[in-house]
Amino acid sequence: MPAVSPAYAPTVGFDLDMTLIDSRPGIRACYLALSERTGVYVDADLAVTRLGPPLTEELVNWFPAADVPAVADLYRSMYPEYAITPTLALTGAREAVDAVRAAGGRTLVVTAKYEPNAKLHLAHLGIEPDVVVGDLWAEDKARALREHGAHIYVGDHTGDIRGARAAEALSVAVATGPCSEKELTEAGADTVLTDLTAFPTWLTTHITSAQGH
Repeated sequence: MPAVSPAYAPTVGFDLDMTLIDSRPGIRACYLALSERTGVYVDADLAVTRLGPPLTEELVNWFPAADVPAVADLYRSMYPEYAITPTLALTGAREAVDAVRAAGGRTLVVTAKYEPNAKLHLAHLGIEPDVVVGDLWAEDKARALREHGAHIYVGDHTGDIRGARAAEALSVAVATGPCSEKELTEAGADTVLTDLTAFPTWLTTHITSAQGH
């Protein structure tokens, strides 16, 4: 990757679930344990097909609305035991974060996930962003992206595109989550990649273009 001046060193935000990590095995295990603990059926296989939005939006499909806050707290407390170890880094995730650092840039993870659990995932997998911000979804992600001066936001969901747009950041979508390349394109992503293995090359091209080379 070409050397860049600080003026062109990008700050890049990444979503977590299904962008950097495949959390489906861990989340499935946690939902199964939650069902056993509460006695309430949760279709864990269905739930992991629609990751992205906040936990409470999934729980309301299975629990009475009045119970959801308490159940969410229980789920989050169980999460470290059941969900961290089975979760894997997606192909190209470490290399994508490393590419930003190699370009002199900064990385942040902005996720709807409960922040302490997001940090546990990253530490377990050896992915080391400069900043981690949790509990933000869709347009609300723009708060963190703006605060940290993100030029680019990478995510797998149409909600991530909305967050990038609200922050006036470039939206780079990866088709590794519940949304197809067509859905991501139609939602307004500036770039759609098949997965993060294509990101370092894309970043090099983006930086070169920004420098006017």
